[in-house]
Amino acid sequence: MTPQAKLIFTSSLILGTTITISSNHWITAWAGLEINTLAILPLIAKSHHPRAIEAATKYFLTQATASALLLFSAMMNAWYTGQWDITQLTHPTACLILTSALAMKLGLAPFHFWFPEVLQGSPLTTALLLSTLMKFPPMTLLFMTSPSLNPTLLTYMAILSTALGGWMGLNQTQIRKILAFSSISHLGWMAIIVSYHPKLTLLNFYLYSLITATVFLTLNTIKTSKLSTLMTTWTKTPALSTMLLLTLLSLAGLPPFTGFLPKWLIIQELTKQSMAPAATMISLLSLLSLFFYLRLAYCATITLPPHTTNHMKQWHISKPTPSAIAILTTTSTMLLPISPLILTTV
Repeated sequence: MTPQAKLIFTSSLILGTTITISSNHWITAWAGLEINTLAILPLIAKSHHPRAIEAATKYFLTQATASALLLFSAMMNAWYTGQWDITQLTHPTACLILTSALAMKLGLAPFHFWFPEVLQGSPLTTALLLSTLMKFPPMTLLFMTSPSLNPTLLTYMAILSTALGGWMGLNQTQIRKILAFSSISHLGWMAIIVSYHPKLTLLNFYLYSLITATVFLTLNTIKTSKLSTLMTTWTKTPALSTMLLLTLLSLAGLPPFTGFLPKWLIIQELTKQSMAPAATMISLLSLLSLFFYLRLAYCATITLPPHTTNHMKQWHISKPTPSAIAILTTTSTMLLPISPLILTTV
């Protein structure tokens, strides 16, 4: 792909995202989502591999269906209430259809089946965009319409997402698929709290995007997409592998790291809302995803390739660690001490 084409598609992505997150009218929000979808498709299919073409086709079909449902819910609400404003969604059937449309856009269970397949067929940089930037516009729509949505339905979908994201990621060997199921699991944490404390959902999304960006950029630097090749990276890039270990533990939400902050706040808020059983269930289900994060961390740092007589030692890469990855890793692992400062923005 030529640099000019890349520039056009990237600027279209930024334009589509900006239009959606800054709009108050359903039509402009829908138009921004469509621009986003059309701009990411060439980036998914740029390798011309059959798997990439398949991923682009699956992505187009699901996003087109979700956009049609979103437009249908907006039209139904406008038909009954005369309002095209995003925050004035009051008709119950329109709210239900919108919940389905946004769940399909985000990859929230039970509309999650397309996401691991699409991520597996995409290059690592495009997979990063799909996991973070492409989820920002539907996440803002979920944030804006959260007072109108059904909290019970969102709670059930969230618990299902966390369960399926953890359970289906257990036997995967492809890292992109593992990160896709990780994303589905994290979306469960965001969806369960959106009706009670929407700003916590956005905080969780920002921190998730930060940590996931670190993981994807590290994997892109060491050119790894399977567990079997991840096992050989320690001999080549020990520093990057160590960074990957810390970032994965943060993504799992273990206490001294940044990833623990949103989970802690969400459990606290759910307990305040007398939803201790839901908080307990979602916490226990996140232990499933902890298993595959630990598996990734184990493969990256503890497993060494077998030292047989005919084994050739991998050379260390003499290039220094990219500064962007160093900065991202620091923020992905060390923001917990400044959590009072972060809480002032929530």
